[in-house]
Amino acid sequence: MVLWTLLVWLVVGAVAGLLARKIIGGTSPFGFIGDMLLGIAGGIVGGYLMALVGLGNTTGGLIATIITATIGAVFLIWTTKFLKKS
Repeated sequence: MVLWTLLVWLVVGAVAGLLARKIIGGTSPFGFIGDMLLGIAGGIVGGYLMALVGLGNTTGGLIATIITATIGAVFLIWTTKFLKKS
């Protein structure tokens, strides 16, 4: 079960990271692995942000998880770009 969970997180992270990169645009300074890690971190951030606004649903399925992770990854990319400009 642990290996299966890890594989699902990696796939969700990869999809979310790539979707976030497409949404934000530009080239990725982190590469594919960086985007995947950003997607995994985005899942954590997105889950927290969604819970803050009352949309934290743990039974949403795989698509909802990818959407949440993508929202979090977009937020992380945007924050990184904003901080680099400062």
